Amino acid sequence: MDYHSHLFFANMPYGVTPASHAIYHLHMLSFFICLGIVLTVSIIFSFFLIRYRKSFHPRAMTVHSNLLIEIAWIAVPVILLVIMGAPATLFLLHYNRPSNNELNIEVTGYQWKWKYEYLDYHFGFFSNLSTPLAQILGNAPKDRWYLLETDQPLIVPVHTKLRFLVTSNDVVHSWWVPVFGIKRDAIPGFIYESTAIVDQPGIYRGQCAELCGVHHGFMPIVIEAKTQADFAAWVAQKQSENLITAAPAKKDFKALMSEGESVYQSQCAVCHQLNGQGMPPTFPALQGGKMAIGPVERHIDIVVHGKPFTAMPAFGNQLSAEQIAAVITYERNSWGNNNQIKYGPQAGGTVTPDDIEH
Repeated sequence: MDYHSHLFFANMPYGVTPASHAIYHLHMLSFFICLGIVLTVSIIFSFFLIRYRKSFHPRAMTVHSNLLIEIAWIAVPVILLVIMGAPATLFLLHYNRPSNNELNIEVTGYQWKWKYEYLDYHFGFFSNLSTPLAQILGNAPKDRWYLLETDQPLIVPVHTKLRFLVTSNDVVHSWWVPVFGIKRDAIPGFIYESTAIVDQPGIYRGQCAELCGVHHGFMPIVIEAKTQADFAAWVAQKQSENLITAAPAKKDFKALMSEGESVYQSQCAVCHQLNGQGMPPTFPALQGGKMAIGPVERHIDIVVHGKPFTAMPAFGNQLSAEQIAAVITYERNSWGNNNQIKYGPQAGGTVTPDDIEH
């Protein structure tokens, strides 16, 4: 989408929210003031270089202080700072004033994905990077949205006062959407607030803007703004999906392996690699690794609860029991691991949702 800059050269985006519009105009005000300062100083400097060059004045002149000039070079910067600072201060006071919020969304950063909770509708989901792993590994050509695409975008309505409550589950992240005029740090134990009203439907993108670990560049933000009618229909669909409580159908080994491979590629392969060899010592190998061929209870415990003081997160609140069972089945039966497992009835077999303890 073309976020026009109003100038013939590349510039910061004009954006699609009132906040981004205000930020753009503040930027242009500062830009033209700075441009005027540069031109004024350059003209004065050039004048004195030419007017008082050595060929005109071979002997140095004696220069005395000039009270008017000294007052001017103090007063002018102060005036310019007031011209730039006053509207910026008024903008901050208005922008950070919480009132009449129509939709509240909690944004939580994880290593390395985002979780969105619609607090008014009592449902949420994770948004994961969906760039094919082949592109990341350089085995396929990169498309236009390389590292900027997700499996589930954040859906919001247009012409609605949105309130984003930004926090983190692990380390410091930063939720940055340039065309919304939003950049909020996500810090564990703290909640920071931002508001926005989107002017027009469309798909808008951002990224984590805080160095949050080795895969910091793999947690993009994709927001799809819909009309209010389309958003209401989407919410109704999501709520109906959450009401489905029927037990999942039992899957055979082939179906579990297929689902497990999909989960592994989206959640695990970036660290442990497609071939399961990992990147020791930070990311241990799963191929022939102690966890993947050891007792299944230990394998389940690490996937569900994570491993403290390491990069291994807890997936118990990120994946369903069916997904965890599938990915563990895949890890224990891939790369020759099924031929090395010697522990219990799970050796060479499957893990079921009933085996998963949340």
